[in-house]
Amino acid sequence: MRNWLYFLLLTFTIASCGQNNVIVDNSLKKFFDDNHVQGTFGLFNNGNGKFTIYNLNRFKDSAYLPASTFKIINSLIALESGKITDEKMVIKWDGIQRNVAEWNRDLSMEQAFKASAVPYYQEVARRIGKDTMQFWLDTLGYGSRYQKPKIGKVDTFWLDNSVKVTADEQLGLVKKLYFDQLPFQKRSMRIMRDVMVMEKNSNYTLAYKTGWGFRENGNSLGWIVGWVVENQHPYFFSLNLEGPQNMQMAETRINILKGILKQLGFLAGTM
Repeated sequence: MRNWLYFLLLTFTIASCGQNNVIVDNSLKKFFDDNHVQGTFGLFNNGNGKFTIYNLNRFKDSAYLPASTFKIINSLIALESGKITDEKMVIKWDGIQRNVAEWNRDLSMEQAFKASAVPYYQEVARRIGKDTMQFWLDTLGYGSRYQKPKIGKVDTFWLDNSVKVTADEQLGLVKKLYFDQLPFQKRSMRIMRDVMVMEKNSNYTLAYKTGWGFRENGNSLGWIVGWVVENQHPYFFSLNLEGPQNMQMAETRINILKGILKQLGFLAGTM
């Protein structure tokens, strides 16, 4: 049983980039060039099994720190273990002033997730504990595409380059989360899916988690991973980008994501 769980994510990632189901779309390069960054993007059409990918090698073969996209896994483990009871559970502010004003107050899990509050999730990780966290990383096969992930400090390992994931693995994770195919209770996965919804209207639902960290070379490394639903049909995406340390990551990554999605026909109610 455990071996099956260990390969749960890897099975998807190995199968995901077969030549017959991949469309390499180099027209998407302009979104990275216009923002003076490099990166990769992949979108999976669940209806026909087709991938649209820019920069295939980086998408499937290059691994990077997950940064705050790890809040998806952190939340699921915390919900599963009871360290977080539900999305309304509040953790008190520790009183330390930080440079993100939204973090300087008591936060519920939902508020902390949407504000990408690092201190909240560091406290969650400490409550989970190193052994339990390592068990779940091993069970999921998370970050083990090239080497088995080994937690250093339990409250920083997703930020300090000690655990790395590929864009392909990230897409596999959110797809399995959407379809209740991860080894967590359905309640935990339902809560996570609901919390990830950032935009919802009559045309589409857009759900995702962002991430922002720094590579060993000092470059900024950004993520957005999630899904867009139009006409009750889900499409899963993974965006990875890299640029100068002082770049405007928050606005750049969302501009690239929405620019690509609009070019591909999304966000207009026409899919």
